[in-house]
Amino acid sequence: MKFYAVLLFVFFTELLLQMGDCQKTEKRTLQRFEKNKQKLAGQNKVRVVNKKNKARGRKLRKERVFVDRDLKPTFIMTQVLDKGLFRKPTEPLNLTVGQSIELRCKGDNIGWAYPPHLNDSRLSITQHQKYSRLTLNNAKTMDTGEYSCWVILCDGLECSKDDFKMGKAYIFFTDPAELFVPSINYFDIIYLRSDQPALIPCRVSTPLAYVTLHREFPPQEIPADGSLISYDAKKGFTIHQPNRVQKGVVHCMASLKGALQTSSNYLLLHAEGPGEPPSTTIEASSNIVSGGDQVNVTCSVLGEPDVQVEFTWKYPGQQDERLVIITENWRLIDRRNGHTVRLSKSMLFIDEIKTIDVGNYICTARNLRGETSVATELFSH
Repeated sequence: MKFYAVLLFVFFTELLLQMGDCQKTEKRTLQRFEKNKQKLAGQNKVRVVNKKNKARGRKLRKERVFVDRDLKPTFIMTQVLDKGLFRKPTEPLNLTVGQSIELRCKGDNIGWAYPPHLNDSRLSITQHQKYSRLTLNNAKTMDTGEYSCWVILCDGLECSKDDFKMGKAYIFFTDPAELFVPSINYFDIIYLRSDQPALIPCRVSTPLAYVTLHREFPPQEIPADGSLISYDAKKGFTIHQPNRVQKGVVHCMASLKGALQTSSNYLLLHAEGPGEPPSTTIEASSNIVSGGDQVNVTCSVLGEPDVQVEFTWKYPGQQDERLVIITENWRLIDRRNGHTVRLSKSMLFIDEIKTIDVGNYICTARNLRGETSVATELFSH
């Protein structure tokens, strides 16, 4: 009996020890599982963050490339040298008269600009599927100028110029016998305004020519120091600070390898600009008069087309209510180079001169920017 009791005690003791070991093993297993789970969760978290950073990096790089591309215009013009041989036009491009030139610009819808007189059969423009072609045959000195092209963008019926896809080249067509690019007019009028530079268009057919500016009266050379007056073979002489003193007739002279040529004449007139009073002149039909003569005294203003001018007069017989006739008129004058000016006049007429009419005639021209008074005197014979 005692023997069975001892045997049962040993059996239950071993069973309890085994159950304890199992619980410890299970606890260690759970702890190991929790550690592995946390480790895996941390790895997954790091992996997700890296994916986001990589994606953000790729996106930023794409945006940066797109912006850089937009800031750099694409030059689309090429010069055809021979069949299958192309190059980017040099700047400037120097050719001789009589030559032909072919320019191409990439795009299925291209616009062109060239010297305005080129509207004859020597010039042709053809649009192809992937490019547009400009051909000029038998070039002349007057064809010297800028040739440019650009891509035309259309949205329905509305089209615009793409400034980021363009090409241009300034071409000199040189003729040793004709150094100056011919002008449409033999005698050009150029207006001097203090608010903007004035351009005397003495362009030449070769950048190698040496060009100077000269005044007709008194005969003298006008120095171009690069500051007040500068010269560009593509444009001419630029007067950077025009004033009344520079009025008069001028011309340009060009020399090359011993040859000397003179340009057309240019008349420089002073015209009012914003912030200036009227530029006014006065003139009498005759300053020396006799009794019974008829006299006109004319006051003139040359200004902007939309600037109105008011005139007032002072004359010797005004206090005695001397009878005079005053008329006013104005008209627009086309400068033939894209600008228009307004010529305003006031005319004082005296039918029969008397002693009371001898003396000073003062005209005052006034606009919103100020007034100018000018005078002339009548003398008795």
